[in-house]
Amino acid sequence: MTKKAKQPGKKATTKKALEELPSVSKPWLKSYPPMVSAEIGKLEYPSLGALFDGSAEKYGPHPAFTCMGKTITYAKLHKQSSNVGAWLKSKGLQKGDRVAIMMPNILQYPAVLTGILRAGLTVVNVNPLYTPRELEHQLKDSGAKAIFILENFAITLQKVIAKVPVEHVVVTSMGDQMGGLKGMIVNLVVRKIKKMVPDWSLPGHTPYKSVMGHDASGFTTEATSSDDLAFLQYTGGTTGVSKGAALSHSNVLSNVAQNEEWLKAIDNGKGLPLGSVYICALPLYHIFALTVNAIMGMQRGAHNILIPNPRDIPGFVKELGNWQFEVFPGLNTLFNGLLNNDDFLKLDFSKLVLTLGGGMAVQQPVADAWQKLTGCVIAEGYGLSETSPVATANRFDAPGFSGTIGLPLPSTTISIRDEKGKELPIGEVGEIYIKGPQVMVGYWQRPDETANVMTKDNFFSSGDMGFMNAKGETKIVDRKKDMILVSGFNVYPNEIEEVAAGHEGILECAAIGVRDDKSGEAVKLFVVRTDKSLTEKDVKDWCAVGLTNYKRPKYVEFRDELPKTNVGKILRRELRDEEEVPKSKA
Repeated sequence: MTKKAKQPGKKATTKKALEELPSVSKPWLKSYPPMVSAEIGKLEYPSLGALFDGSAEKYGPHPAFTCMGKTITYAKLHKQSSNVGAWLKSKGLQKGDRVAIMMPNILQYPAVLTGILRAGLTVVNVNPLYTPRELEHQLKDSGAKAIFILENFAITLQKVIAKVPVEHVVVTSMGDQMGGLKGMIVNLVVRKIKKMVPDWSLPGHTPYKSVMGHDASGFTTEATSSDDLAFLQYTGGTTGVSKGAALSHSNVLSNVAQNEEWLKAIDNGKGLPLGSVYICALPLYHIFALTVNAIMGMQRGAHNILIPNPRDIPGFVKELGNWQFEVFPGLNTLFNGLLNNDDFLKLDFSKLVLTLGGGMAVQQPVADAWQKLTGCVIAEGYGLSETSPVATANRFDAPGFSGTIGLPLPSTTISIRDEKGKELPIGEVGEIYIKGPQVMVGYWQRPDETANVMTKDNFFSSGDMGFMNAKGETKIVDRKKDMILVSGFNVYPNEIEEVAAGHEGILECAAIGVRDDKSGEAVKLFVVRTDKSLTEKDVKDWCAVGLTNYKRPKYVEFRDELPKTNVGKILRRELRDEEEVPKSKA
């Protein structure tokens, strides 16, 4: 049994401290679409469980999720979530206890997600590709009492199960939700033909099918406060120890409401059609897909098409060919990979009305190619796990790609500040600070870390560098830690990568700083080519046209692929580590 931990809290602000705080102007409000309100008002639901109940009642017979040819309706999903919730309650789990999910985008995921939340428990999302060390840390840190895991990754849990507080393990297989013969065939292919399931042993575990067979006749959704914790959403852990962003029901519901208000800009205020088909290629354990696809989608009666492995571009494109879809959330590397697939170019995009870009900077050449092919502008947004996640977004009625992260959403304030916390004038680069109802409660069990990122006036310091223009749009220039210092000049990798990616022979690229005796640091560019005849000189000559001298790559290295997170975000950190030379302290 684990000791119940205190929830993180924000620092109180005294009257004297408030008098010393910087005032924040809001130039973005004049750039809002006329039908979009500056504030979101009262939330429609008191909890996520109540939202799921409402969706089941409104959209019962309509399709909710489809994966590998199998579809479940909202009514079926609600029944399955009742099975999950009732089973968890039967094991003695109490309101506020944490339950982990370690699965890719399969039909079991939404059933487990909604079941946990309807039972008044807190979801701990776990990346299925975590190493034993990473999994051990997250399960210990969160104090998770139960975990639902796909058998493909059970070997990882097996290696740490004796060292973590987990008391109940539910193991599922890919075919469990397929039913009958199809489910048996899927499991046979996954286990025996593709050999994707290493041998594992977790004595005392519960098969997922047993949970689905649990008596849920007396189960009802737990009454949950909007201030109760819904998720412990762990940051990527690319630097230091991964921390759990504690998100309340109110945080996530506020972000859903903010995005709902923003949708009014589509089709002169008519918004997105209810029941729209959403492509869910980003993993549901990631905050972007979790909020936009799963929760916001369920509120709107959306039909989400789950893609278990979007890295299999040919298989992904084949699935896309089965649907006319309205909404496509993704990130730059995903868009770029699809645009370089010949079969993707032949698809029907006539119903696509909203493409959302997030997770990393969308590059202009990729955005231009996407718009030319699909007729749909990529609306780039910005957010973090700590902001549930969306803080800013471009107008959904914009005629073209802006190259910015857009405007703060309703009830959100963005402040650009210097190192002393002073707000900077329009056009000056500083750190991006965010305030709004979607900002996390704090870091789980880390009041010191929470204090480091929350200001006295309740702004969250993002660690991202950017500036705001006169329209109120913000432009990201880079993460603090990724900034390159060349002869005293700040150089931002995003800018170099965007220029380089405009070359037709470059598939993708990443820029880092390496030590240089003359300039302190110099730019090194890693390139994946589409044209094998492309030379280092070709790349340097191309960059020389669009970049001033100190920003140009001094070194170019060609690679077959670049290191990425499971979401597809390029890991500059790994490239820096490979150089085995510490960055200068200039």
